[in-house]
Amino acid sequence: MNFILPFGAIIIGAAIGYVFGAIQHAALLYNKRRQENGNLKNGWILMPGSMGRVAILMVVMALVQVLCPIFFDDTTTQWLISVGVVLGYGWTLLQQLRQHSMDHA
Repeated sequence: MNFILPFGAIIIGAAIGYVFGAIQHAALLYNKRRQENGNLKNGWILMPGSMGRVAILMVVMALVQVLCPIFFDDTTTQWLISVGVVLGYGWTLLQQLRQHSMDHA
């Protein structure tokens, strides 16, 4: 149990971070197409809907705390879930960076 709990915390966090990153990337592509088509006219809007997606991320994190309380018994696994979220989201950003550099090479 000493090994499974921290590993599970990282996996759950990474899954949450990856899904959030994938949703953000899909929204970026959608808004980029809207801008190219002239449907996104307000230049002040950096990423339409991003606050809603962040709110959904916060709700998901709260649900994980309620549905999986075993991960929140001590401070170590709490931080490991956060590390997993960063790793999952970071992976999506790394993939986007790789794709961007391949497109411009």
